[in-house]
Amino acid sequence: MTTHDLVRELAEKNTTKIVLLVADGLGGLPIEPGGKTELETAKTPNLDQLAARGTSGSSIPVLPGITPGSGPGHLGLFGYDPLVFKIGRGALEATGIGFELGPKDVAARGNFCTLDASGLITDRRAGRIASEESFKVVERLQGVRIDGVETFVKPVKEHRFVVVFRGDGLDGGVADTDPQAVGVAPLDPVANSPAAAKTAAVAKEFVRQARAILADEKKANGMVLRGFAAKPALPTYLDLYGLRAAAIAVYPMYKGLARLVGMTLVGQAQSLDEQIAELSKAWNDYDFFFFHFKYTDSTGEDGAFAEKVKRIEELDRAIPAIMKLSPDVLVVTGDHSTPSRLKSHSWHPVPTLLVADTCRPDGLTEFSERACLRGGLGMFEAKHLMLLAMAHAQRFGKYGA
Repeated sequence: MTTHDLVRELAEKNTTKIVLLVADGLGGLPIEPGGKTELETAKTPNLDQLAARGTSGSSIPVLPGITPGSGPGHLGLFGYDPLVFKIGRGALEATGIGFELGPKDVAARGNFCTLDASGLITDRRAGRIASEESFKVVERLQGVRIDGVETFVKPVKEHRFVVVFRGDGLDGGVADTDPQAVGVAPLDPVANSPAAAKTAAVAKEFVRQARAILADEKKANGMVLRGFAAKPALPTYLDLYGLRAAAIAVYPMYKGLARLVGMTLVGQAQSLDEQIAELSKAWNDYDFFFFHFKYTDSTGEDGAFAEKVKRIEELDRAIPAIMKLSPDVLVVTGDHSTPSRLKSHSWHPVPTLLVADTCRPDGLTEFSERACLRGGLGMFEAKHLMLLAMAHAQRFGKYGA
């Protein structure tokens, strides 16, 4: 029997409400040895108050020492083993903007970048080009034509776009072209297996034509492609947990994750206040709410320690409005750590807080990395978090006689 088989067997329906609040990239590091992390520096009176009511711990997104992407990080939080269920970033981005992937489709997430006269990357995100500007760049790419393959290029947000290749014999096993560094050229698309050779050749031709079209762009004159993938097959939240699940997210990729596990996308919120309003509006129609906050991650990736602190404080100020709805279970965590010091995702465990009337309080009075290391949940794999949320919502029956 698998864990999912057991979950289906034990899941029970009731009227309890669960909120999973994901502060993307929440975990951090001190800038100087012995200093404080971003979360420890931030003033978080509301989260600290909840920490005194709830139980805290540290979640491991995949395995100890493994740095996760956003896809595996969220899959773990949703209760899907990220080593078993794999979703490429391209499929997430495409699904998130409402593109229905078909059986002959392979999608890749694109980042516009800035290249110098020698073809070397000077900015991996094209200065985080504004969405209005990047949409015009995407429009120019509609002129790409590849024999035997349909090509769809769709804007996402800021420097991000999606390219979908549709045709016979395509496979998602192509390596990323992002070297994850500046001062070097984008990598060529390389097949990871013979089955993906055609896809790699198609992607290489797409990049060749796109570079020629964008040669006169000041910012977005180049691109890198990541996460080549076909549409995955995943059990839905309703099938697995018996939950009517809603997702409230701003960025398309996270909407895509939610859709792939059967969540309903709620509203078109573009700010934290609007997300809170959508949560309130949808409260009576769903049992589970995935509430995503992006900016703790993007500020970490930019190396902006002080800005990440401000974003954590912004999120803390929204906590009373969420608690006013009286969720039976509130989980606050992140999909991974993004320390400003590293300017990237990292392998560090993520501070996690679970608040419910059924909690066994652990005596902590603050929500931080150091405090969570002493918490009652201990250090656990993120794929078990939904089991804990379901249990505290009293949505599981007893196992065995």
